[in-house]
Amino acid sequence: MKITIMDTTLRDGEQTSGVSFTDAEKLSIAKLLLEDLRVDRLEIASARVSEGEFEAVKKITSWATRHRLINKIEVLGFVDGTISVNWIKEAGAKVLNLLTKGSLRHVTEQLRKTPEQHAVDIKQVIDFAKSQGLTVNIYLEDWSNGMRNSKDYVYFMMNAFKPLKINRIMLPDTLGILNPDETYNFCKEMKDHYPDQEFDFHAHNDYDLATGNIFSAIKAGITCIHATINGLGERAGNVPLSSVIAVVKDHLKCEMNVNEEKLTLVSKMVESFSGIRIPPNKPVIGDNVFTQTSGIHADGDNKSNLYYNDLLPERFGRKRVYALGKTSGKANIKKNLEEMGIELDVESMKKVTERIIELGDKKEAVTQEDLPYIISDVLQSKSIQEEIEILNFSLSTAHGLKPVATLKIRINNEIYEETSNGDGQYDAFMKALRKIYNMLEKSLPALLDYSVSIPPGGKTDALVQTDITWKMGREFRTRGLDSDQTVAAIKATLKMLNIIENNTL
Repeated sequence: MKITIMDTTLRDGEQTSGVSFTDAEKLSIAKLLLEDLRVDRLEIASARVSEGEFEAVKKITSWATRHRLINKIEVLGFVDGTISVNWIKEAGAKVLNLLTKGSLRHVTEQLRKTPEQHAVDIKQVIDFAKSQGLTVNIYLEDWSNGMRNSKDYVYFMMNAFKPLKINRIMLPDTLGILNPDETYNFCKEMKDHYPDQEFDFHAHNDYDLATGNIFSAIKAGITCIHATINGLGERAGNVPLSSVIAVVKDHLKCEMNVNEEKLTLVSKMVESFSGIRIPPNKPVIGDNVFTQTSGIHADGDNKSNLYYNDLLPERFGRKRVYALGKTSGKANIKKNLEEMGIELDVESMKKVTERIIELGDKKEAVTQEDLPYIISDVLQSKSIQEEIEILNFSLSTAHGLKPVATLKIRINNEIYEETSNGDGQYDAFMKALRKIYNMLEKSLPALLDYSVSIPPGGKTDALVQTDITWKMGREFRTRGLDSDQTVAAIKATLKMLNIIENNTL
């Protein structure tokens, strides 16, 4: 069986609290979803939301038309006579996802109408949409409560839809109330009663059961699943596309058109645009999910990949990482050293392991990039030289003026000084640094990610940890600790400068 995906990141995902994509961001995400990730359909907006939304839809439909993808673009519309249909047509879309009521309470208490009146209103919209050349799918909003509490109403509506020849009927668990058993039973009932109708299932994650529910929906015969990148969506969000891919391919053994190698790329892009960070332990796409922390696990991987499962990181454009800390042991350290091309004898390995465990006991984080410095310190070797030293820096801000940074730095026993302004204190610092490096015709890595973590409690003297991810050939991360966020970032940057100066990447 082949499972198709309707991605609704740009519509339902944008309903995440605090998330609003610009039209340029929407277009970029749409291109990635259709061309790189290769989802089957894309729900990009709700009709009538705003003028900005209208312009965003026009940009996407214009691009999709040129690339013969317009039939994959869908827009949510409402039972409002001709208004939504005209909006969607003027925006250039060809597919209407019509939001109708899937439970009796929604009809009688929200619309203040009878089921018969609602059915008449729906028919009028569908007839007009088809006269305008639109394809129509139908959402049965609150369908899950409808099946629980007003099943006769659901069947009344389904029978009313029959002569209208609806393309697909979409079954949403709007409030995320279902469990896998209910999902299977309700979806199977729909399939058994209407075997010729194509159905989608739309899961929300309020009880953390969305992934289990899509498993049950597919087992019941549903062939299209709605999902969002990173699980964005109202309240607890929608089912994440990453989880859908893993379950469909590895547990249900079904085919998909999705190119899973591009999943990480798209997830990171949406994380950047949305401002909603991916939890480190998020399955498939979280930073930690392909990280082995236990030394026992690393030892097992060394001997026969004993701690691997089907979720191999290479499938998703990633690689396995072996964490360094008090539980890592010699096997984890050996894995990291092998990747860096460093060999140690047994006694040296023992000393380095003891130091890393000591740092872990103090809750100090250790990265692969720290290893050469730890080795140098523990073994009292001169293999790592502090070739670069920040001698002094001044950071200033004033109301109505851009921040200014002045930097004095020693590079290979030569002293350099530069001043620059920027959009923030750290940006000004980096621009001053870049001036010096440009003058020396030296390259700096690209800054990919910048994150700050502050211990709980809100004390002004608490340490701030700044982690910066860089890319120069490969990605690497450095961190700095200080009571001031910008100073912590400068410390992380100094570590980066010495890493590239010593060619320890």
